[in-house]
Amino acid sequence: MTGPLKLGTRGSRLALWQAGWVKAALAKAGVAAELVIIRTRGDAEVDRPLHEFEGKGFFTKEIEEALRDGRIDVAVHSLKDLPTTLPAGLMLAAVPKRADPAEALVTRDAGITSIAGLAAGTKVGTSSLRRVAQIRYLRADLEIVPLRGNVPTRVRKVKEGRDGLDAALLAGAGLERLELAGQIAARLDPLDVMPAPGQGALGLEVRADDRKARGALAPLEDAASACQVAAERGLLAALEGGCQAPVAAWVGMRDAGGGMRLFGRVTAQDGSVQLTASADIDESNPAGAGVAVAGLLKAQGASRLLGR
Repeated sequence: MTGPLKLGTRGSRLALWQAGWVKAALAKAGVAAELVIIRTRGDAEVDRPLHEFEGKGFFTKEIEEALRDGRIDVAVHSLKDLPTTLPAGLMLAAVPKRADPAEALVTRDAGITSIAGLAAGTKVGTSSLRRVAQIRYLRADLEIVPLRGNVPTRVRKVKEGRDGLDAALLAGAGLERLELAGQIAARLDPLDVMPAPGQGALGLEVRADDRKARGALAPLEDAASACQVAAERGLLAALEGGCQAPVAAWVGMRDAGGGMRLFGRVTAQDGSVQLTASADIDESNPAGAGVAVAGLLKAQGASRLLGR
């Protein structure tokens, strides 16, 4: 490299933690890097529910533009925010070891340790259509309240009871990375509330013709994590869903014989119907499992639930 590798990142505390982790990992491999903070549309319109945004890539588009323009060398993304179809000339160069993708419940009352333990009428905060749908499927008697903002802000709103909030669902990985694991009332079984495709994983995107950046990032690749997210993103792509679609995915281990199995889910927005399917993952073609699970879900009526 002719100079420090420029890592493009959003400016939230979580995004900076993630980019800082990449910088430190590169330093261990003898590669110098520096952070370049880029403001995205999703950051600029923080009070607007994400499902009201048009198009895709609310947290990634501006960073990808900087990558294509050569202002940065690597885009550091929360992989769950990255659309499955990348702009021409860009590629996913590495997926580092993934954190636990499970959802976490944060509550105002320390005595509540599960969704089942929430009283009827409890106000639960989230702006994720996927979470909204699954909560309504499990507990139609709960009230869903729109909740945006960075991770510490969302936790603080729950703890202070702002807007009458009693609880919220967040990604457990984000809480752990910001040393907020102590605020987790319960880690949810992924088969009860399934996470977003790619949740807990980072995606390091580069220009496809930048061999130096690709080489520098190669040591950060974790094969098992890359396989898991390829299967999950294959499902999302096959269902033609965006980052805010009510599509959930999770990779678990098979009970016998080892190997991985992909679970996929689509839930009606009102929680009236929930479809779940699964398939074994062929590690030589993980995206194929995503296509297979998407086919099983479509056969059950997933396209109708997604408005296709």
